Order: sequence, then C-alpha cells, then structure tokens
Amino acid sequence: MLWDMDGTLVDSEKLWDLSLTALYESFGGEMSRQTRAALVGASAEETMVTVYTELGLVHDPAAMADSIRWLHDTTAELFDGGLPWCDGAREMLEALAAERTTMALVTNTQRELAERALNSIGRHYFSVTVCGDEVATGKPAPDPYLRAAQLLGVPPSECLAVEDSVTGAAAAESAGCAVLVVPNDVPVPGGHRRRHVDSLAGLDTAALRRIYAEIERTARQRTA
Repeated sequence: MLWDMDGTLVDSEKLWDLSLTALYESFGGEMSRQTRAALVGASAEETMVTVYTELGLVHDPAAMADSIRWLHDTTAELFDGGLPWCDGAREMLEALAAERTTMALVTNTQRELAERALNSIGRHYFSVTVCGDEVATGKPAPDPYLRAAQLLGVPPSECLAVEDSVTGAAAAESAGCAVLVVPNDVPVPGGHRRRHVDSLAGLDTAALRRIYAEIERTARQRTA
C-alpha cells in the first residue's frame, strides 16, 4: 500500500490554504480559487512558480527559494498544532497495520515538513517514506511512486496507491500502480487504473483488496 499524505491521510490542505493566503498577503496580493485548485498536490517548486506568475513577480531563484522556506516554516507551525485526520484514514491504517500490510508514505511535501506531519500521523505505520525533495521530479511525475516501490522491493503494478489529487493520481498511475482516488477538495478525473470512493470511512481491508483486484482484472482485459 502506498499512501499520499496531504488531503488523503490528514486534512492538511486547509492548513496549506492558510499559509498560502498569508504568503499572497505578504506580497499585497490575493490567491484565486483556480490557482488554489491547481496547487493541490503540487511540489514546492511548482507551487512557487505558480504563485510568482499569478502575482506578476520576477522569477528570481533566490527570492523563490526564500518564499518556499517561508511557506514551509509557516505551515510547519500549523502542523505542530496537530493535523486532523481524513474520514476513515486512521482506522484504515490501523486495520492494515494489524494485518502486517507493508505500507509507504509518498508525498510531494519536503522531508523537513513531512517529518513534522509524521509526529501527528505516526511513523510506525510506514516501512518507508518518500518525500518531494528526495526524487528528481515530484508528482505528477512517477518518480516518487517508483522510488517507493523500489524501496519496498515490489513492482509498482503490485501496489495500490491512495490519492486525493489530480497530480497525485497521475503520478501513481503513470508509475504503473492501481489507484484508489478519494477526492478531497478538487474533483479527480477517472482513468483505466483508477477507482473512486467518496471516503475511506466504512471501507475495510477486504474492500481495498477487491478494488485492487478489479483494477488489475480490467487492465488485463484491456491488454488481452
């Protein structure tokens, strides 16, 4: 099992909303709804390119790096106050851990901030964690999911990834994973290797296995 973090396990996207809004205000601007939707699941670098473009700022690498640090420091303070779980997420982690299912955390969030989040979530659930600053290219590229599968020693095709965003679902699917999409704030389109549920609440581990088996069966039929 491969888990996204923000918006999938914990409802941290609302905390990112607060820090992004504060960043815009520091430049005397206001973030549009369209931009916020586009930033869900984005890497730090992609986020700052979008922010500077919308604000009409010069894409100066040093200034953008400073803004990334400011954004992460501000968000880290919010994370330290505790992260709210998404519906059913904690219960699912507990159930999978009880069955000794191997799990990885795969996030576009940088390692320093992800470690702060893991203080709330719990590191013990995951055999490995892969962060956005530990791969050549973050989501929507497949690199984070390919790296996680490699560290677990299993082919991506044998993994079920759980994602909430367009960016994350694209990354997992392009890596060859089956994808369970649990949308949070932004609609996520369907795909050949995707299945959607409204929430993890009410699902059990057997349901996850059925979803994975259905995706794989459909994929084999398409290639037969």
